[in-house]
Amino acid sequence: MKKIILLFITVGLISCNGNAQKETKKQSKPYKVTKTEAEWKSQLSALEYHVLRAEGTERAFTSPLNENYKKGVYVCKACNTPLFKSENKFDSGTGWPSFDEEIKGNVAFSGGSEYYGIEEHCATCGGHLGHVFNDGPKNTTGKRHCINGVALKFIAKND
Repeated sequence: MKKIILLFITVGLISCNGNAQKETKKQSKPYKVTKTEAEWKSQLSALEYHVLRAEGTERAFTSPLNENYKKGVYVCKACNTPLFKSENKFDSGTGWPSFDEEIKGNVAFSGGSEYYGIEEHCATCGGHLGHVFNDGPKNTTGKRHCINGVALKFIAKND
């Protein structure tokens, strides 16, 4: 009898935890830019879709934007919303473009954990960008926005 009660308690805790995790990812309000999955798939490459729409991650050290230090702005690859300024970019050594500050109001945050970081999405279209951690440069914000380069498009500043 004790084993059966223990089994029910264990199953109940596991199922509650799983549902709670899923609930934190839901968006309560619609984004300004919304498209069907078919529209996103026709607009984005397979890797861009995997990262931006299916919340995947590109392999480290594969983005040419990781070593880009030109002046300009990084925008969402899906909707062109400005997300990060070049002056906030730094080399984190992680293999992904990293920034110590986002453009306020253009990046949304949700869920996450201390180990995996807080998830970051484009506030305009909901595209998954990456994660933010509290191990960035201490002389600025202390934040490290670890962003998938494939989720970004760089627009150079005209001098």
